[in-house]
Amino acid sequence: MSEIGKTLIGIGLFIVIAGVVVMLAGRFGWHRLPGDIVFKRGGVTFFFPIVSSIVVSIVLTIVLNLIFRRR
Repeated sequence: MSEIGKTLIGIGLFIVIAGVVVMLAGRFGWHRLPGDIVFKRGGVTFFFPIVSSIVVSIVLTIVLNLIFRRR
């Protein structure tokens, strides 16, 4: 049971850190990168963050490879 508790704490810390990064990114203007798709018609707005998703994917791939690197 203690392993499950440690895993849940680790996941919770990761979510908190991710939330802080997202909040800071919005504050510094990184919430809409060039290439993100935005459609506005009347009172409806559709936002598809394709470039932001690619950047987040690359960063997470690098970070997770550094963390879980097997020797």
